[in-house]
Amino acid sequence: MPRASSPRMSQGPSRRRFLTTGAALTSAALAGPALTGCGATSGGTPIELTFWTWAPGIEDVVDLWNQQNPDVQVVVSRQDAGDAAVTKLLTAVRAGNGAPDVVQAEYQAITSLASADAIADISADLTPQTRDRFAEGIWSNVNLQGESIYAIPQDTGPLQFYYRADVFEELGLSAPETWDDYAEAARTINAADPEMFLGTFSNADPGLFVGLAQQAGASWWQIDGEHWSVAIDEEPTQRVARFWGELVEEGVIDNEPMYTPQWNTALNNGTQVGWVSAVWAPGVLSGNAGSTEGNWQMAPLPQWEAGEEATGNWGGSSTAVTTQTRHRDAAVRFAEWLNTSTDAVQALVTESGVFPADQVESEQALTEPPEFFSHQEDFYELSTSNAESVRPFTFGPNVNVTYSLFNDAFAQATQSRSAEAFTDAITTLQEGTVADLENQGYVLS
Repeated sequence: MPRASSPRMSQGPSRRRFLTTGAALTSAALAGPALTGCGATSGGTPIELTFWTWAPGIEDVVDLWNQQNPDVQVVVSRQDAGDAAVTKLLTAVRAGNGAPDVVQAEYQAITSLASADAIADISADLTPQTRDRFAEGIWSNVNLQGESIYAIPQDTGPLQFYYRADVFEELGLSAPETWDDYAEAARTINAADPEMFLGTFSNADPGLFVGLAQQAGASWWQIDGEHWSVAIDEEPTQRVARFWGELVEEGVIDNEPMYTPQWNTALNNGTQVGWVSAVWAPGVLSGNAGSTEGNWQMAPLPQWEAGEEATGNWGGSSTAVTTQTRHRDAAVRFAEWLNTSTDAVQALVTESGVFPADQVESEQALTEPPEFFSHQEDFYELSTSNAESVRPFTFGPNVNVTYSLFNDAFAQATQSRSAEAFTDAITTLQEGTVADLENQGYVLS
């Protein structure tokens, strides 16, 4: 699966009343693969839905829908991912025309799009069974307040731990079960070879840090009616920052960004022998460190307390219905089919290479491990279990600002190699995020 990046999203408009308690779910349901109640127009012309998306191979997935539903035809309009997609949609919505019926949206973009009235609350349109197909932590990304639902999860990126099994075996190490174990393993590895590291702290990847804070119990934003609160500079996130800052200060973890030529070289030559990443990591390792195939193993993310089962999420996207659609019912039915039907979920795996968020269908769709991990037959069994343990997290309307603050503050902290600088960076994130919300007119509690 392609890297799930952490984009800097365009900012929505200032204060507005946009999150309300959703209506109760209706009992309407899909009756088999064919669409019920939202077919062709009165003149017999098929309904046409436009779908903005960037997923690879998605045209082949949509073709299945079009074959099964001649009265509702979906046209794929391929877009750039991340910031560009958000900006284009917001521009169309503000212009009053040009928006698609259905749009792929990354989880961290949903609040910004909802606040701009770009995507619709579809809670009253979903079939009752849809909610039960997704883990609570993933569903929290589309359930912004009360019963309001702004999208249907498509794929997800539960955090897990990747390590060079050959190096661990040579040094008599086992996969760390706790973060204390991880720190001890990092010390052992670096003591054996001062050029070898169990990982790096990358100031260029706020999405990864958010996932680590999420695992520790953090949720950086909360919404209560029209009142936002920001909870970045609190114990869970400070604990994560202090842990990594101390390892960087000690010199047993590297402090260079990921996804650079230097990082790729380190993966290949064995000076980077571990990676805290997401379920999509095999694709990155295959492309950037192909010479090490067969040497890596995946394990659940280390825990803060022995025996816990919690993780965070890094990456993934959902399917939302825009407020400009004139065919809302058909758009919702398509979005549900795309992310919960047997045919579509299987096609998303085989054609688009995603790790599906639907827990019901994913077990049958994920029967073979990724090629780079063909030696680990339980890869997807472990990954599915990890996905179930993703903790809830609420993204705010100014994620792009917070991520930019992260990049700047931690660029300084990592170069200083100071644990104190790491915790100070969290305070900077809190203050900057609050100030930005206030400047835009949001009401804070």
